Amino acid sequence: MTTASVLRVFAPAKINLFLHVGEKREDGYHALQSLVAFADVGDALSFSPADDLTLSIEGPFAAALALDGDNLVLKAARALAQWANIRTGARIVLTKNLPVASGIGGGSADAAAALRGLAQLWRLEMSDDERLTIAAGIGSDVPVCVSGVPSWMEGRGECLTPFEEMPEIAILLVNPGVAVSTAAVFRALRARRGIGLEKPAISDAAELLRFLASTANDLEAPACEVQPIVANTLRALETLPGVLLSRMSGSGATCFAIFESGNAAARAAEIFATRQPNWWVRATRTVSKKAGTVQ
Repeated sequence: MTTASVLRVFAPAKINLFLHVGEKREDGYHALQSLVAFADVGDALSFSPADDLTLSIEGPFAAALALDGDNLVLKAARALAQWANIRTGARIVLTKNLPVASGIGGGSADAAAALRGLAQLWRLEMSDDERLTIAAGIGSDVPVCVSGVPSWMEGRGECLTPFEEMPEIAILLVNPGVAVSTAAVFRALRARRGIGLEKPAISDAAELLRFLASTANDLEAPACEVQPIVANTLRALETLPGVLLSRMSGSGATCFAIFESGNAAARAAEIFATRQPNWWVRATRTVSKKAGTVQ
């Protein structure tokens, strides 16, 4: 096997800049409304030709990820193979850089990257709608991760409108090292804002921040109840110099803080890492371009 035969795909972290929850739907899912951005940190997957479909996991968070039939990468690979009616295999290597069960779409981003990478490896012709349909059957966050661009997200996550005016922002991601069960968070959900917002027009970072100040993450309160360390994380972020807004992403436990510049976010990361040396702390930025594949 040559290096040229390996296809590499980036799986960026997903950030819910806000997340409002509506009523429970007949299918058992809750109606959602969210503005989703993607960061320039994430997992990485590589794909190479093989007779069988195999997955190996490496990286700093490999030990926390189960290698079984419920793994979203394998689910995505099998769903794509079934859709294409092919028996071709692939050797998949997942480098797990993002914390597991952390509210930044690590598993969903990995599944989306698997759909992108395997479609290219297997030379499949498929439309965006076909790819999104497969993604929706894997998990609620997978469609937005397949789109890979800032998006206004509705439905249970499958109704997406590109947020083309999204400015890039400097952001600090912090995870205290605990996994949070999404199901447990929804069971603890009491107050919710509903889904009545209209997609705003955003021209710059200042306008984005003004809009976000009028929103929230409805899952924050129940996540703090399920894992009180989430509340401690948010309080710690609020004390950092230069923080403009802090919030939890998804169902937690990863929280984020927005800063005016990359330098300010980097300084805040240094301060936070000194205070909590065993936590996962990353200064990063949101990106507006779609994640792709690199041969």
